[in-house]
Amino acid sequence: MTPISCKVEGMHCTNCAASVSRYLEKKGMQDVNVSFATEEVSFSLPAGADSKEVLEGINQLGYRVVLPDQAPQKVSPFSTLTFKFFFCLVFTLPLLLHMWVNWPWLHHPWVQLSLSLPVFITGMWHFGRSAFRSLVNRMANMDVLVSIGATAAFVYSFVGTVIYGNTDYMFYETTAAIITLVLLGNLLEERSVKQTTTAISELAQLQVTTARLINTDHGHEHIHEVDNRSLRPGDCVLVNTGDKIPMDGTIYWGSGHVNESMITGESAPVGKQEKDKVIGGTILEDGSIKVYITATGKDTVLSYIIELVKQAQNDKPPMQKLADRISAIFVPLVLSIAALTFLGWYFIGHTTLGTAMMRSIAVLVISCPCAMGLATPAAVMVGLGRAARNGILIKGGHTLEMFKNIRQIVFDKTGTLTTGKLQMGDFHMEEMSEVEFKQIVYSLEKYSSHPIARSIAGIWKNAGEVPLQQVREHKGLGMRAVDKAGNEWQLGSYRMAAGLTTDDSHHLYLIKNGRLAGWINFTDEVRPEAATVIKQLQHMGIRPVLLSGDTTRKCQELAQQLGIAEVYAEQSPEQKLQKIDELMKTAPTAMVGDGINDAPALSKATIGISLSDATQVAMQSANVVLLNNHLGALPLAMGLGKHTYLTIKQNLFWAFIYNVVAIPVAALGYLNPVIGAGVMGISDVILAVNSIRLRYKRVS
Repeated sequence: MTPISCKVEGMHCTNCAASVSRYLEKKGMQDVNVSFATEEVSFSLPAGADSKEVLEGINQLGYRVVLPDQAPQKVSPFSTLTFKFFFCLVFTLPLLLHMWVNWPWLHHPWVQLSLSLPVFITGMWHFGRSAFRSLVNRMANMDVLVSIGATAAFVYSFVGTVIYGNTDYMFYETTAAIITLVLLGNLLEERSVKQTTTAISELAQLQVTTARLINTDHGHEHIHEVDNRSLRPGDCVLVNTGDKIPMDGTIYWGSGHVNESMITGESAPVGKQEKDKVIGGTILEDGSIKVYITATGKDTVLSYIIELVKQAQNDKPPMQKLADRISAIFVPLVLSIAALTFLGWYFIGHTTLGTAMMRSIAVLVISCPCAMGLATPAAVMVGLGRAARNGILIKGGHTLEMFKNIRQIVFDKTGTLTTGKLQMGDFHMEEMSEVEFKQIVYSLEKYSSHPIARSIAGIWKNAGEVPLQQVREHKGLGMRAVDKAGNEWQLGSYRMAAGLTTDDSHHLYLIKNGRLAGWINFTDEVRPEAATVIKQLQHMGIRPVLLSGDTTRKCQELAQQLGIAEVYAEQSPEQKLQKIDELMKTAPTAMVGDGINDAPALSKATIGISLSDATQVAMQSANVVLLNNHLGALPLAMGLGKHTYLTIKQNLFWAFIYNVVAIPVAALGYLNPVIGAGVMGISDVILAVNSIRLRYKRVS
């Protein structure tokens, strides 16, 4: 499988996106994701398939494929929906005016033909081409309904004008109104749906800025202002107060406070000094720093987040797939109902040909598969966008939908419910000096990514180190290594030293050649927000569970402090995985963890949740990353998931009930085609507006 990603220009509604999606699936493409709002298309190309042929097929549908290395085509203002709508409106208003004023010249058939002809040509150029191509590819879309309805009214009127020359056959205003109002609906839908993607747009705008590039010549620094997109890893830049940090990097001179709210959602500035990492797009609120660039372009944190949010927005939840299946048969079904309506009124109801045709056209234009196609993606885009703005990275629309089922959340202890920033307590060594003890402990722990190891390495980094060989990290146990003298060292939890001592009260045990050589105690600070979060989750009906590799005594103490009733301590990574499996059999389960030893459990859980300072493995294994490294965002993530699902249900209910009610009303002759075209456009806007409410409503 070869992944293919590109932009597709010219999709003016969700039905266009559905047409492209069905075409790709028909061609055998897999993992197909098409977004009308972002114009992003991605799919997996099976072995032996020709990508050029597939992409050319999209072009033949009436759209334009833009590959990543191609520049977007400049859009002519005359081809925009806005221009087409206002151009048609100029001719449609006089046509509709004849219904209220008795000006003889306005009722003349040739005047009405002249006014409707530009609108009809514009409509056929916009809707007709798309309709024709969709029929050629056997994937009838919404444009087929609009084109048939407008063409039937125009041809009927034109024939009446040319052959009979009287006003009994004039439905030119119907043709013009259908085209103009559907264009208005598409325009409103486009603008409303674009509002659902503002989170990505806001993040993308942060990527472009000016950088002060530092060039050194014979020991003298020269500073030049350049576009940050021209920077490369290894460049050095100067950042002053108020400047945007141009790309990811490491501070090698100076200090200051950085506003990282656009990444973490946390408004409080973060203190930074030499050797600290900074993220491109964040703002230096005070201070002056020089930064060594470490990542540019798609390798930056911001680009990674934007890409994940885009992928997540394109990801289809199960409910959307159901709507897609219904939309696929919707247009043929509506065409059948419209045909039956015409035949029924003309042959059974004995109405005139014009009346039967108008009632059939009303069925065509009132029907709206776009509403069903828009129902889920609009809500998912807003939900994921709000999550991203609040420092919650959710990998996939399906994850949002799964939140509604979660009944229990399993927490790791160190680095999750506690800060992981341990303060050194007392320590003890056997048959070695304090300096030697610190050196060997630091030398072992600097190779580990566990929060305890990182804390030790930070505290004792100035103690010096001992050259080690064959360094290995054993998940859930600790570190092993051999020094140059051949001594075997082990540093880890009590499980590693269980056969050497019965005292399990210490955090770490140092073992030399199979003998206990010392121990270390720490004081681990409980996250200040942990107790509040646990209470909030319990109030939401979610059961918290503590699952840790730490000792039973320490886990019980923490659980009692936070109000957690269910505790599983001294668990290895394999045991954690088994326990998650057991818990999932009782109810859908989320897991919150941060270490390498949590990765298997995070992958196994219904939803895996990781903190932003977790190991890379844990972040990759998780479905959700809390970018602000703050558990307080967890209830918001849960609430957003549930309310996004609720919004999807509301949207789908409206989409279905609208069509279920509107089509019979039109078929029974109670709805004018002009009014039907207007209501059809408004139905899409209602769904978009309901989705946008999710940006502001209280969810937790």
